[in-house]
Amino acid sequence: MRKLALRWAMRGKTSLVPDITTLRKIPEHLTYPLRRDGVDPVPALAQARAEEPVTVLGNVLGLDIFLVTGHEAAKQVLADTRSYSNDMRHLMGSKPKTEAEEIGGLGMTDPPDHTRLRGLLTPEFTMRRLQRLQEPIERIVTEALDAMANGEEVVDLVQAFGFEIPFQVICELLGLPTEVRDEFHKLGVARFDLAEDGAAGAFGAAAETRTFLIDQVRKQRVDPGDGLIGEIIRTRGEEFSDLELGGLADGAFLGGYETSAAMLSMGTYVLLQQPEAFELLRTGTREDVDRVVDELLRYLCPVQIAFPRFAREDHELFGHQVRKGSVVIVSLSGANRDPAVMAAPEQFDLRNANTMHFAFGHGMHRCVGAELARMELRAALTALARRFPDLALATDDPGELGFRDLSIVYSLDRLPVRLNAASVPA
Repeated sequence: MRKLALRWAMRGKTSLVPDITTLRKIPEHLTYPLRRDGVDPVPALAQARAEEPVTVLGNVLGLDIFLVTGHEAAKQVLADTRSYSNDMRHLMGSKPKTEAEEIGGLGMTDPPDHTRLRGLLTPEFTMRRLQRLQEPIERIVTEALDAMANGEEVVDLVQAFGFEIPFQVICELLGLPTEVRDEFHKLGVARFDLAEDGAAGAFGAAAETRTFLIDQVRKQRVDPGDGLIGEIIRTRGEEFSDLELGGLADGAFLGGYETSAAMLSMGTYVLLQQPEAFELLRTGTREDVDRVVDELLRYLCPVQIAFPRFAREDHELFGHQVRKGSVVIVSLSGANRDPAVMAAPEQFDLRNANTMHFAFGHGMHRCVGAELARMELRAALTALARRFPDLALATDDPGELGFRDLSIVYSLDRLPVRLNAASVPA
């Protein structure tokens, strides 16, 4: 491993800086934070947290990697912009061949760039501004449920519901043409999947997505659309490059599409095993619905790890000496199940609903679209429960559900359900 790291680092360079874009396979012993057993993190994650809230995960390409699994430790690291940087351009190898291979967006930038970009987006995601999307979201949900009702009795909920609704919402938000749905779906899965080609495959898929979005920005410079891209171009477009606006659009796609699709698909899977919570969505108050949605977010937390943090300086972290340049990975799914701060961490339990969770991250890099995601989940899940109160799994074989093997955003690839199980003869 050391020789391999040196060989990568010396490619046309004078300093020993690894190029993570060449990493095609994640060492097996480092993958447990990205693996699950069904919807549950694998036992190794809980074992690591039980020993201490921060552990040494290992070393890759000469980089020390620390794993944070405790709730309080996660809160501290995610909020600490003095000790940590999110900028990973120093690990991206030689100069990018295309502008789409540049690293950017809110998750991988520091102030002042982060402050400037987030200031552009934040006004667009206030509750007042988001209300303009309430009617389109409800229309999109109704159309998806109508299509399900008019089709076969058994449907794949991932495609017909989990994918369809977030895709249409993100296209509505950004003002993108909907005819690219197949391309978006393929790239959305590929950029989070580390099982096939490791980091190299994920970065390649990300570059393809950004290429498409940068091209859309250029087209809308000429003819601005009705969505977020067009609005920014009309009001402040001269202040930002095509690359910057494409990066912002990519961040919205990243946070608003694949993650919401995962929550709708896995959330339905969990609710079908929690009939009381499913009934609350159908008949409960807005407060009841919010409790169910927040507990689903905590329990499932499809974004398994936060954007990596890079130590700006030598420092101590919960008993560990962290050297400058080391990588600190926060396990969001692990911190969300810390028994030190919640009543029933390993179970879906509404008693946990008031506990702070990290499904949207924390601190300066908390997901700017968190409230939009909640709007979408509320609208889609309540409508599903009301339209199909007898919804049920159409298989007893867990192998047919298609849980992903190794992915930063965890989800199901298939979820066969019977829409009206009560009508099926015993």
